[in-house]
Amino acid sequence: MAFVPQLRIPATYMRGGTSKGVFFRLEDLPVAAQVPGPARDALLMRVIGSPDPYAKHTDGMGGATSSTSKCVIIAPASVPDHDVDYLYGQVSIDSAFVDWSGNCGNLSTAVGPFAIANGFIDAARIPHDGTVAVRVWQANIGKTIIVHVPIADGQVQETGDFELDGVTFPAAEIVLEFVDPADEGEGGGAMFPTGHLVDDLEVPGLGTVRATMINVGIPTIFIDAASIGYAGSELQDAINGDAKALAMFESIRAHGAVRMGLISDVSEAPKRQHTPKVAFVAPPRDHVVSSGKAIAAGDVDLLVRALSMGKLHHAMMGTAAVAIGTAAAIPGTLVNLAAGGDARTSVRFGHPSGTLRVGAEAIEVDGQWTVAKAIMSRSARVLMDGAIRVPGDVLG
Repeated sequence: MAFVPQLRIPATYMRGGTSKGVFFRLEDLPVAAQVPGPARDALLMRVIGSPDPYAKHTDGMGGATSSTSKCVIIAPASVPDHDVDYLYGQVSIDSAFVDWSGNCGNLSTAVGPFAIANGFIDAARIPHDGTVAVRVWQANIGKTIIVHVPIADGQVQETGDFELDGVTFPAAEIVLEFVDPADEGEGGGAMFPTGHLVDDLEVPGLGTVRATMINVGIPTIFIDAASIGYAGSELQDAINGDAKALAMFESIRAHGAVRMGLISDVSEAPKRQHTPKVAFVAPPRDHVVSSGKAIAAGDVDLLVRALSMGKLHHAMMGTAAVAIGTAAAIPGTLVNLAAGGDARTSVRFGHPSGTLRVGAEAIEVDGQWTVAKAIMSRSARVLMDGAIRVPGDVLG
């Protein structure tokens, strides 16, 4: 029996925020994978090592978590006044599919450095020392992200003293602007797709829970922690080791997705794992995070724990942080109430790895809430570059 050799595809393995993924230039992919479809999905699943019934990703580049089972495709911009198109694929760990329904806010950080290093930005725009504003078109959701990348000696500055909770080592600070982050294309075209800041959400087996459902950054369902028996300071083991809790959160997510207009029936939820997210919020309290560091109640405005791909996230998704910052700025949401109910333009929230500050200014016009942009600081770093290898028969 003849076996085909492996394909060799140029790629870069990057950390962005508290996530990491495999980055490709569109032009470097095999021709069959340069367009959406089964060939592209099959390739990216093999790159990551999915589906893996062992949930280890031993035979791929994935890390068997929602934060590390990611692929990114970068191409020249398809819309005016942008530098690159950024397409993000969340690869399922144990199922054979790639979810293209949303963005990864953390990996958005790495798009700017990748675009500069790979020649997508005119060299005349790159200073010897300073900052380059890379305008990114987020192709999954049709939104603009501006990535402010520091430059030193004409090159992307990766090292620095900026510390990001959830990332072990310091690096250079990169500022992200999510422009007009509300997703008009989902849930009927409103930031609050149900038309309410807080809804009564019926969840079989749980009853009625109060929920703030918002489409900004990424579709997110916020629940009050106390209403489902939590303090808001839980770490991963408290949730991820509890099968009953995970099933409850998935049921909340599925029924919330129907109410938000993202799916028509809860049976569709397993094929849309990336969105919406579900999170629970609580007022500040003294607690200890996963690193062992103590966080005082006065260090944060509220506590937030969010689930991604069916598990409690080790820190916070960047897109969910945008949703948190926006909801915190709107009086009457569960997020705002957990933060004390005051009007605000920024919020510092606690997550399982520490704290994060995000700024967002929401405005109500004719009964509709809008937000011009959300801002946060992250960091990014190239972990490895060269070429990825995958068996040659992966494309069929």
